[in-house]
Amino acid sequence: MTAGPGVRPMQLPTAREHPFDPPVPLRDLAAQGPLHPLGFPDGHIGWVTTSRDLARAVLADQRFSARQDLRHLPFEHSLGEDPAAPMLPGMFLRLDPPDHTRYRRLLTAHFTVRRLNGLTPRIQQIADECLDAMERAGSPADLVQHFALPIPSLVICELLGVPYADRSEFQGTTETMVRLGTSKEEFMAAMNHLYGYFRRLVAAKRADPGDDLLSALVTGGDLTDEELTGVGLVLLVAGHETTANMIALGTYALLRHPDQLAALRADPTLIDNAVEELLRYLSIIQFGAQRTALEDVELEGVTVRKGQTVVISIPMANRDPGQFDDPDTLDLTRSATGHVGFGHGVHQCLGQQLARVEMRVAYAALFRRFPGLRLAVPEEELAMRTDMAIYGVHRLPVAFEPA
Repeated sequence: MTAGPGVRPMQLPTAREHPFDPPVPLRDLAAQGPLHPLGFPDGHIGWVTTSRDLARAVLADQRFSARQDLRHLPFEHSLGEDPAAPMLPGMFLRLDPPDHTRYRRLLTAHFTVRRLNGLTPRIQQIADECLDAMERAGSPADLVQHFALPIPSLVICELLGVPYADRSEFQGTTETMVRLGTSKEEFMAAMNHLYGYFRRLVAAKRADPGDDLLSALVTGGDLTDEELTGVGLVLLVAGHETTANMIALGTYALLRHPDQLAALRADPTLIDNAVEELLRYLSIIQFGAQRTALEDVELEGVTVRKGQTVVISIPMANRDPGQFDDPDTLDLTRSATGHVGFGHGVHQCLGQQLARVEMRVAYAALFRRFPGLRLAVPEEELAMRTDMAIYGVHRLPVAFEPA
C-alpha cells in the first residue's frame, strides 16, 4: 500500500468533544490500524501513526529526519508557508545527527537526573511564593497566570541566567509563535524580537559570565554567538511553555476527577505515578511529532516513500490499548511507564526530568495549600488551547479558601 492516486487521505482532525481526549475521528482511525494516509494543508500526502510501538519505532529510526526543511506540517501555521527556510544556528530540535549530537552532548551534563532533582528545594520555594502571591490576590484567581506559568518560567530563567524581570520579552512572543492562526509576519516579528533579545543576552554573558547554564556554554564551549543564541532560545521556549500547560491542564483534570485527587491526597507517595499518568493521559503535544523519510521505508506492510512526512500522534500513542489497560481512564495508580509524552530516540526531551520535578512540586504544593480548590466558572466557559500547537487551557479560574 502507498499513499498516491486513488487514496483518499484524511485531514488531521482538531475538534475535541471532551477536553482531555483526542478528537473522535482520530480515535476511530486508530481502531482500524496503526498507520494511515494523511493529507497536509500544503497538498502533501503523508502518513499518521497512532500506535505506541510504531511511534517509538519511527522516532528511533535514523532513516527518518527531524529537519525542518524536509518536513510538512499537518496543521495550518506560518511555518508551513516556507519549509525550506534555513534553520537558525543552534536550534538543534530540527537537526539530525551528527549536527544534533554535537549540541546535545554539550547540554546533557546540565540536565542529569541528579542535578535536576537537586533543584527541588528551590522549585518548592518558588511554588510556595507563587501560592503566597495567589492567596494575597484573593479568590477567585487565574491559576495559569498566578501559578502554572510563573513556576517553570522562573525556574528556566534561573537555570539559563535570564533575568526574570524580562519575562515580558519572551512569554508573549512565545505564545505568538505557537498560535496556529499567527501570520507569517507576526511569527517573524516575534522570532526576530526573541532572537535579538538573546543575542544581547549572549553578548552580556560573554562580557560578564555568571553562574548559569548560558554562561557555562559561553565560556566552556566552541559555540558561536549565533549558535548560543539559538540554543538559548530553544531551551527557554521549550522550558516553560510545555510545563506551564501541563501544570494547568493537569490541575483541571484532577479537579474533574475528584476520586483520583482524593486518592492522591490520601497517599502522597502516588505523586510520581500521578505525574507520569497525567503526561500520558493529557499528551499536550496535540499534533504530535513529524519525521520525514530519507529513503523508502516499509512500516507495517506499508511503503513510506522517500520525502513523505509521518506524523507521530503522541495523544493516540499514549492511548494505545495494546500498551495501557483502559487507556481512556485517568488512573493515578497505574504505571504509565513507556508513554511517549517526552518523545523517544535521540530527540527525546532533554528537559524531561526538570518538567517532572516541577510538576511533582507544583501539584503537591497546590493541593496541600488549598484543599478546597475548585473551578470558579462553569466548565463550558473554559477556553481550551485548541488554537495552539501546545494544548492546555488559556485561563483556569479557581476558587479557594485562604490557608
